[in-house]
Amino acid sequence: MKVAFFSAKPYERPLFEEAAGEDSRGFTFFEPRLTLDTAPLARDFEAACIFVNDEAGAPVLKQLARGGVRLLALRAAGFNNVDLRAAEANGITVVRVPAYSPFAPAEHAVALMLSLNRKIFKAYNRVREGNFALDGLMGFDMHGKTAGIAGTGKIGAVVACILRGFGCRLLAHDVQRNPRELGAEYVPMPRLLAESDIITLHVPLTPRTHHMINGIAVDQMKRGAMLINTSRGGLVDTPAVIDGLKSGQIGALGLDVYEEEEGLFFEDLSGAVLQDDTFARLLTFPNVVVTSHQGFFTREAIQGIVRTTVDNLRSFQSGRASGNEVKPRR
Repeated sequence: MKVAFFSAKPYERPLFEEAAGEDSRGFTFFEPRLTLDTAPLARDFEAACIFVNDEAGAPVLKQLARGGVRLLALRAAGFNNVDLRAAEANGITVVRVPAYSPFAPAEHAVALMLSLNRKIFKAYNRVREGNFALDGLMGFDMHGKTAGIAGTGKIGAVVACILRGFGCRLLAHDVQRNPRELGAEYVPMPRLLAESDIITLHVPLTPRTHHMINGIAVDQMKRGAMLINTSRGGLVDTPAVIDGLKSGQIGALGLDVYEEEEGLFFEDLSGAVLQDDTFARLLTFPNVVVTSHQGFFTREAIQGIVRTTVDNLRSFQSGRASGNEVKPRR
């Protein structure tokens, strides 16, 4: 099966070749993101395999279909970058990786909490410069603090387990409660915002959750609260959060995702001038830590993504129905 991989990174190719064996002879790896301009690269391929920042709107899908693509395989759980109705209209089946390692993004979220709380990044830079003073490095005990978890699916549940181990009081909010015993009290979102010392987001990006952290939500937060987002950038209205940082309403911010991260994250721009003024402003705050969408990036998670993606490709090739197919809502 001929498969065009977009946004392909050097570490992916050997993993896919090992997992697919002889089937990988039909794989071609393209470094550029999938856009309307790069879609012609997939001409005469049966499938296109994409990642989180690839564009799969109606014009791109139409172009892919004209070139012969019949399957769009996502190397991710989220599919907010895909126009599912346009895919269906163009005869393209969409499959995804619904789960890999929930521990990877959950542990990364907690790593951001600890880095911000204990000023790890500041301490690291100081020590390397021979400065061993403790001024400005004071944190707080996680034990006894209230942590608000928005989204208690597989990842949110792992976060709850970790924070429970720290001795945190847990508040949770979700449209559907996790049947597992998480040790959390489910509350309305305004109460979670008002009472939480730490707020961490683990919900999918949908029209309902888009900018769930906006100016109103920031005003509802407990003053000085820490906000963590390792889910999707669009959950957060960045200008509103910047205003919250400037006023002190938000005491610390940890981001692994950003709403306008396409063309920014996963790239080496160290020799370029940042063109995104909002993102550049974020980086000026001493109480902000940003990582470039690496929460998923563990050995175990990548291996899980590769295995499921290869299984999805093989199922389509053999005509078997896949439980990982994504269809538009009726």
